[in-house]
Amino acid sequence: MDSTASTHRLKGEVVYLYAFDIAYEMHREPVRELLGQPVAQFSMDSSRRNPRHLLFHQPSLVRMPVQERIGPGGSLRIQTSIKLLPIGAISIAVRVPFEMAHLEDLVAYHDLQFSNGALNDEVRRLAEEVRRALAPHIARPIDELAHEEAYTVFCLNAPVLSEAGAPIRAEVWLENHRRSVAALLTQEAGARLSRQEMMESTSRSLSYYEDDLLVIDWDAALLVDQPSDFAETIHILELANLQLAELEAYDRLLDGVLERSYRDLGENPLRRRADVLRELRELRIDMARFSDELSNLSKFIGDWHLARVYEAVAARFHLSDWHRAVDDKLKTMGELHQLLKADQGNRWMMILEATIVLLFIVDLVILFSGARK
Repeated sequence: MDSTASTHRLKGEVVYLYAFDIAYEMHREPVRELLGQPVAQFSMDSSRRNPRHLLFHQPSLVRMPVQERIGPGGSLRIQTSIKLLPIGAISIAVRVPFEMAHLEDLVAYHDLQFSNGALNDEVRRLAEEVRRALAPHIARPIDELAHEEAYTVFCLNAPVLSEAGAPIRAEVWLENHRRSVAALLTQEAGARLSRQEMMESTSRSLSYYEDDLLVIDWDAALLVDQPSDFAETIHILELANLQLAELEAYDRLLDGVLERSYRDLGENPLRRRADVLRELRELRIDMARFSDELSNLSKFIGDWHLARVYEAVAARFHLSDWHRAVDDKLKTMGELHQLLKADQGNRWMMILEATIVLLFIVDLVILFSGARK
């Protein structure tokens, strides 16, 4: 069957990930306190077999007090955490526990609504507060928050059970409930989904142990694991979501710079040329730093399973296509910079040659004037 028996309730939590670009970068001095809460270093220990020494990007972490809200199933206790990254971005994670009879009941948690408003609006207000509080610690803050990059992770406590109440392999459970999982990830009615869409939405799945499973889609993911092991996988999904948000932000920035460059050169090429050259030069340096630090976020040395998770979510988010689009615009910007530099060099050569000719003429005039005397 394609539904979960009501006698076996599903337990777990829904984790909402929101990525915001807030500045060019954060200053190097550590932030000690944010919104009245202490700032700690994020750390985690992998549960899988791996070499002794692990290397993960460890951002700063702020845990907010637990809050009570009224949601779809009644009273909810939500836990919010904020991660600060040196590339001038923040990630807000909201954890909402659940206990359901059917997997389909979780569809209502996709766009979570409280009795006093939507979770998205609440998170955006929190992001604004964080941006204002971090003003002394960031360089070149943005004027206004852009649209957030959001991702939802539905976490089910392992092991999952069969209809008879016995633990079964997570991969077998996925085969039995593939349509329900696809409906949850796509926020659609399962009966309406075609088999093609059902298979596409659940095609990127990974498993390490018999009882764990990760299904990755564009807008959401389903994670089946021990609750103590949720954090490591969620952290990888969070970093990929942050990378996507930063790539989108810099793609918009490059579009704006190229558009201004073309406009300025067309309106007053002589007066604007030096300004355009300076802006292009500074942005090329910025993008080199950005590319290096963005790549550092996804350096996973030691845990090959988490590296597989990152590869899968990066493919689903089309991060390579975003990188390629940014690189193409950087290439166009570099060609424009070289063209302007060559043009500037030619103009200086013409000025130098004209100056030499003028001096030669002046010298001849002085020479002939002296001969007449």
